[in-house]
Amino acid sequence: MDSDTLTPCAALRLADCSAFGITDTGRVRRENQDRFLIDPALNLVAVADGMGGHAFGARASAAALERIAARLAAPPAPHASADDPDATVHDASACAMRAAADALDDANATLHAMNLRERLAPHRSMGTTLTGIWQPPGSSQLISLHIGDSRLYRYRDGALTQLSRDQTLYQQALERGVIEHLPPRNVLLQALGPLPSITPVVEAHVWLPGDRYLLCSDGLHGEVPHREIEAVLADVSPRDIDSACRRLIALALDAGGKDNVTAIIACFDGV
Repeated sequence: MDSDTLTPCAALRLADCSAFGITDTGRVRRENQDRFLIDPALNLVAVADGMGGHAFGARASAAALERIAARLAAPPAPHASADDPDATVHDASACAMRAAADALDDANATLHAMNLRERLAPHRSMGTTLTGIWQPPGSSQLISLHIGDSRLYRYRDGALTQLSRDQTLYQQALERGVIEHLPPRNVLLQALGPLPSITPVVEAHVWLPGDRYLLCSDGLHGEVPHREIEAVLADVSPRDIDSACRRLIALALDAGGKDNVTAIIACFDGV
């Protein structure tokens, strides 16, 4: 399921988890450029936060999710080993991570071609962040896909951990210790679309029963403190994921709702 409106619906069942998502335009923006995807057939959950103004941002986020899903649905192509070009890599995690990276590259190529057709300069071109988790067929691991500043969190053993790293000028400045004159938080270093090549982050994670994963756009994590997000995730169960998502959206709106806000929660139970 994908959506661009705050429309309640039932949680969807994936291989080892139940997932629910909501997106809202917020209190300031006139249109919602966020999109999300929950695909039970692919065991894929993803959030995309579009940019580009007017209809371009929404177009970019929707197209990126469509291309990612289409690429991951295709049979994987064998990859040769770097040491032996005639050998086939049999490691399932490595193959899945390669497939995820190829899907991101494909989405970027698609959006970049759209920008070239529209003759949009890089600083004005359409683009999107994208953060997702994918459980490949027969795998016990999760593959995370990340580019930009949408986030992936995991709640486990009473603590909320941010698994993704914001690819922003602000985060880069913090890591370099340049804190006297910090840049704006929303200046992206990476996104799908503006440039012909990207440097995404694709990782493998071992999930455990009881894990709760949150995927969200910066309209949530930019407005709601970590401890408040943690408190919501602490109380969620597979039976009330929808209520928890609505609570997160409400917290972002109560904090000002200056941006579009999207949240997906996936509860893993191993059933």
